[in-house]
Amino acid sequence: MYNKPYSSRRRVAAAILSICCAAGFSPRAFAEPVKFADQGPHWNSISRKEFYSRDQGARLMPFSWFKALKRADGTGFLDDGLSRYGYLPNPDSPIPGLPVGFLAALDNEGGATLSITCAACHTRQIEIDGAPLRVDGGPGIVDLGSLFNDLDGAYDALLKDDAAFKPFAVSVLGGSPSEEAVKKLKGEVQAWYFPFHKIMFAGVPKPPATIWGPARLDAVGMIFNRVAGLDIGPAPNRVIEGNLAAADAPVRYPFLWNAAIQDMTQWPGFAQNGDDITGLGRNVGEVYGVFGIFHPTPTGDPLVPLDYLKDSSLNFPGLLRLETLIKQMEAPKFPGPIDRKLADKGKEIFDRPAKEGGCGPGCHQEIKGEPRLCNQNTWKTPVQNVETDARENLRLGRSGDTGVLKGQIVPQPPFNELQATDSMANILSVAVVGSIAQGPLHFGPMQFLPLVEECLRNEPISPPEKLEFFKQFLGSQLKGALNAIFRFEEVARPAYEARVMRGIWATAPYLHNGSVPSLAELLKPPAQRVASFKIGPAYDLANVGLAREQTKFDSYVYETTADCGGEKPDASGNSRCGHNFGTALPDEEKKALLEYLKSL
Repeated sequence: MYNKPYSSRRRVAAAILSICCAAGFSPRAFAEPVKFADQGPHWNSISRKEFYSRDQGARLMPFSWFKALKRADGTGFLDDGLSRYGYLPNPDSPIPGLPVGFLAALDNEGGATLSITCAACHTRQIEIDGAPLRVDGGPGIVDLGSLFNDLDGAYDALLKDDAAFKPFAVSVLGGSPSEEAVKKLKGEVQAWYFPFHKIMFAGVPKPPATIWGPARLDAVGMIFNRVAGLDIGPAPNRVIEGNLAAADAPVRYPFLWNAAIQDMTQWPGFAQNGDDITGLGRNVGEVYGVFGIFHPTPTGDPLVPLDYLKDSSLNFPGLLRLETLIKQMEAPKFPGPIDRKLADKGKEIFDRPAKEGGCGPGCHQEIKGEPRLCNQNTWKTPVQNVETDARENLRLGRSGDTGVLKGQIVPQPPFNELQATDSMANILSVAVVGSIAQGPLHFGPMQFLPLVEECLRNEPISPPEKLEFFKQFLGSQLKGALNAIFRFEEVARPAYEARVMRGIWATAPYLHNGSVPSLAELLKPPAQRVASFKIGPAYDLANVGLAREQTKFDSYVYETTADCGGEKPDASGNSRCGHNFGTALPDEEKKALLEYLKSL
């Protein structure tokens, strides 16, 4: 049975705006207009506007609750547009005041739900001599950990204080709600808060543990927590507390340009990538990580024993459209002058073998990768051990209770059944592939037509042949292309992906865990790299990275470690060890290499 089709944009906007007006929500004053980096002829204000607010299916909480929520000082949680966490103003938001990557999505009952998209964490704004420059698809300089912890604290305080809950209820319900209505609302908030608090308390690290801080997130750890800890236990709350663990291996947000064509992805390089099918697998996992609704439910039918998409909020058209958008996004051009002669010398240095201080062959280079069903021209993404921080890689070995997923087939050879206790890797693989495989039946096959059109984009094919391919695609090829999409067992430990470095100038701090503030620092031996630095948007174009002085985030300081060269790798989560390429070059060659990296 297909779900009802999505409502028209006009009806959605009217419903959401009526909620905003009823609550007295008004626009906040936005900062001065920013300049935008040059990201190619296919990336413009229209694509940017859609990227910032396109729904993927995340469902965090009812939007009316979010608008009514207060901070400890009595101000509205949303009053500053979440700029205190680094989120960026979006003047074109359908809901005034919501920042880039946040939206109010229409739910199944006609209300609005707070939703987060990939743009929230993959849009960057830097400041060059005080002037703001927006880089779409860049690693966000945002503090999601503090946002989550503050939301947890605000709801905890709200539920413990009847005097505070009453005005919250008035804001949410409107008018003069009855005692019964207030009691009902409080029960709904408590039921929502129970799993939310569980994952925030257990999953999001707090000092003195290895916190995420600005510009970092342990996304894989939180996805494991969300899927295995909150979604696959027994009804009604579905929580398996034993599957929750500290997500304490934070990494820098990756950049999105060219992400669609690299043949592997995720920092440890465990996920196949390179076409819209594998991209869908990557993005479904991301939606579940930011609270997309996932309620796998036994059916009693031996042919289809589990309904992966019961109550699902996955927005497959939105996910496919977002993948199309990031293909239009090119690497940002360096905003300053480039000495072309010096850059040419730098390229020669870059292409030298590693033992001579270069990166070639085979690292960060544009060479043909492993072909995918719908794209034969991927970029190879080497996964290499260059002695950097080992923590994220080591955390991939978690296991847990498989809950209602027990007995489902793990979608990779030898296709064993999921055991009562199994790896988090297998749990995630089953959840993601099962959800996508049931998508055409649950949501309707036409929502997957863009996948087929992508596969056939460069193929001369008649309409009857196209229809036959569509049938085969939905019948077997879709699921077949997703088999072994996550190759956790093949990940070398500890090793991380080495992506093509177009636009690398705009993505500081560097290394997978963001432990080096600039490319100039990266060209120093680890012991000589700065041990601590501030994180924020102020940028240093000469050293290619974060400026020494920052004022954002109350001058948060990132303290790194450098226990390098021992019998075991540094796995503090904050290690600046490794990636010794170019560290022994003379200063004049380092200068040339930096000039080349600016030009990419």
